Amino acid sequence: MSRGLIVVCGATATGKTALALEIAQSINSVIISADSRQVYREFNIGTAKPTQAEQDLIPHYLIDICEPTETLTLAEYQEKAKNLIDENMDIFPLLVGGTGLYIKSIVKGLKIPRVSPQLELRLQLQALGQQQCYEILQQIDPVGSQKIHPNDQVRTLRALEVFYVTGIPISQQQGENPPAYPIIQIGLDCSSEELNKRIVQRTKNMIDMGFVEEVEKLVEKYSWDLPLLKTLGYAEIINYLQGKVSLPEAEKEIILHTRQFAKRQRTWFRAYPEIEWFDTTSYNLVEAVLLKISETFGLVN
Repeated sequence: MSRGLIVVCGATATGKTALALEIAQSINSVIISADSRQVYREFNIGTAKPTQAEQDLIPHYLIDICEPTETLTLAEYQEKAKNLIDENMDIFPLLVGGTGLYIKSIVKGLKIPRVSPQLELRLQLQALGQQQCYEILQQIDPVGSQKIHPNDQVRTLRALEVFYVTGIPISQQQGENPPAYPIIQIGLDCSSEELNKRIVQRTKNMIDMGFVEEVEKLVEKYSWDLPLLKTLGYAEIINYLQGKVSLPEAEKEIILHTRQFAKRQRTWFRAYPEIEWFDTTSYNLVEAVLLKISETFGLVN
């Protein structure tokens, strides 16, 4: 085989960035980020964005491509990532990150309705209440409604939004069209105890690197109401800056919420049997992963 995609995935703090850099340097490739927050400029420490020194080692893509006030849709991400993969297919690009839906959109070739968020329409639908919205969905898209829980407001609103914009039920616009090129998915994991240690250390490192100062600058520039400041890590530091908790308390909250997030990520990725799992604490991790890549693509000796 002369072309293919290498995916490096797994929960937060499992060492995806470090492994991806090792692999990319070994095979002279590039890294395409699959992280839903690293696409935004100025959100650096709290998203564990690769440092500038790391980015200088290997070309990185889909990092710092949006302003914090913008919204990058899944469809937009998929299009950008697919184009980059196609452009770099001859050097076996690496798709690296923990945003499961981003990765799934590529490896499964998800068909995503190209409908941008319709804020005014959403507000009108929300005013009707979830029960009535779901009943409307059952009428216009009985097939699609069966895949959405009656209490799932986010997916209900999205399904209605797609229908009212396109006139076609979302269930008729979804599906999968997997790419023709071969893909190997490398999953990183470790024991819960080890992952907890890593999360604790990472959180301490973020604080030491100036996470509080980063959030202060973001608040000063964009205000407290910026949606991204309500995400993991940033929300807890906001609580500290607003005097609701002490810094040690905010740090404990970040650790707790990161552990919960990592658990959800592990559950997501474990649902895909095609992922080849490796213990991130293994002494020969890089060698073992390169060997697996070699067996798949005949790429390295």
